[in-house]
Amino acid sequence: MAVEAQALTVGAEVKGTVRHIGIYGALVDIGTGQDALLHISQLAQKETGPSEEAAQPGGEIVAYVYKTRPDGYVALSLERPPQVPWGTIRQGKVYSGQVIRVEDFGVFVDFGAERPGMVHVSEMSDNYVRTPSDVAEVGQQVEVRVIKKNGRSRQIDLTMKSAPEEHMVSDEEEDEEAMPTSMAQAFRRAMQGAAIEDAASAPQEAAPANHRQKQEEILARTLRNAGA
Repeated sequence: MAVEAQALTVGAEVKGTVRHIGIYGALVDIGTGQDALLHISQLAQKETGPSEEAAQPGGEIVAYVYKTRPDGYVALSLERPPQVPWGTIRQGKVYSGQVIRVEDFGVFVDFGAERPGMVHVSEMSDNYVRTPSDVAEVGQQVEVRVIKKNGRSRQIDLTMKSAPEEHMVSDEEEDEEAMPTSMAQAFRRAMQGAAIEDAASAPQEAAPANHRQKQEEILARTLRNAGA
């Protein structure tokens, strides 16, 4: 029975017969009417064992769909692709996973990516955690959020803390911001008064140094009055 290549999904398990081995890999008949490609890098990873014997012309193999295209092209993998592809992992995304390892510094969580993510002990709770084993154990289902990922080392840092809430400015905070302090009000009045005095009486050619000195005197007087 023919299989429509468009109906195949990434990660689907397929069985096929190896028809040819070339420089790019193995061409596999999986029943779609067009040979699928098992890349040479996949064969190189299987140096010994039944997989090596099967990956010969006429051999039967079990593989997984790694990639598809609208033109019917199908790429295969001998390893099941991750449920969460690397390219879809983004900072702030939330996943459900299982604790697979507990260390003194934190825990490792399998959430379907190509490798587990790590939750540092400081990221395991909103409260203080003395040791990771106080919060989690192997096999426990937990909800994690991505802090960052490192493409070079393929490391994924996770957190189990609550998501940060956007800061909402309260009415009291708005009032406090809108109402200047008594010192600021006094300084503003003093500066306004000085500007009027300068415009009315100071000669236009007054030296900038004298103006700066006057401002410093006003500031000093304002601070003394505010502290009185």
